[in-house]
Amino acid sequence: MADFRENGRGIAAMLLASAGFIINDSMVKFVSVGLPLGEIIFLRGLFASLFIGTFAWMSGALARPRLLLHPAVISRSLFETFASVFYLAALAHLPIANATSILQALPLLIVAASALFLGEQVGWRRWGAVIVGFGGVLLIVRPGFAGFNVWSLSALVGVVFMTGRDIVTRHIPVEVNSFGAALVSVLSMTVLVGPSLSFFETWQMPDVFQFSLLAAAAAFMLVGFVFIIIAVRTGDMVVVAPFRYSIVIWAMIIGLIVWNDVPDWQTLAGSGILIATGVYAFLRERAVAARAAAQGG
Repeated sequence: MADFRENGRGIAAMLLASAGFIINDSMVKFVSVGLPLGEIIFLRGLFASLFIGTFAWMSGALARPRLLLHPAVISRSLFETFASVFYLAALAHLPIANATSILQALPLLIVAASALFLGEQVGWRRWGAVIVGFGGVLLIVRPGFAGFNVWSLSALVGVVFMTGRDIVTRHIPVEVNSFGAALVSVLSMTVLVGPSLSFFETWQMPDVFQFSLLAAAAAFMLVGFVFIIIAVRTGDMVVVAPFRYSIVIWAMIIGLIVWNDVPDWQTLAGSGILIATGVYAFLRERAVAARAAAQGG
């Protein structure tokens, strides 16, 4: 079990990771109007590999390349790659609300997997907080069930691979630099996913603006990649995982600022539930840590 400070750092890292991922998604949204998805993934991956490779080299992560061949690092990159394939395939065929709601099942699966495979203690209060938070997400996205088909199953398979990715991350040795682990995942996704989709698309030469947005998207994707690794390696999964819901709040803020999407009452109510759930999880962990400290003293 991580202590209160470690869980606090894990929560902060999860919030930053969520922000990085949603800003990346927003920039990809602009570019996707003129470029196919596989090309976007490939070009963004090239920029990301350059950026993360530079940081990995500066931080000394490449000084011991054999560490990057650790089974947990390789397994994480493969989980990341398959998660991208299945989830992006589903996203192309499902309404965004349905795909998003399925993705938000990830914290629930992580809590269950943490209890089963990592031996973390999951009490009824933590289960309750995650389930209530999931209810807040459903209130925001308000998905329908008419579109639940093979692509819904594909999205669910993607979420299962994401769960495996985060569980495997906990088994990466502490001497493996987070930048190095992120570099392996980015290279795997770039080399395997982008070219695979090219068989079904017609690629074209991007203009300067599209290149610039893809470079910026890569930078924010790296923020998400690095901090998600830090988050799951630092705090207890059952404490940190519910803060993934914050990506919905980030999306609402960006939608208001960039696209002038004013949230309705259901969105505001769901966001309030998410915030309350996150605050409760944080305060609950602090109370548990204080009680443990008192008993130890």
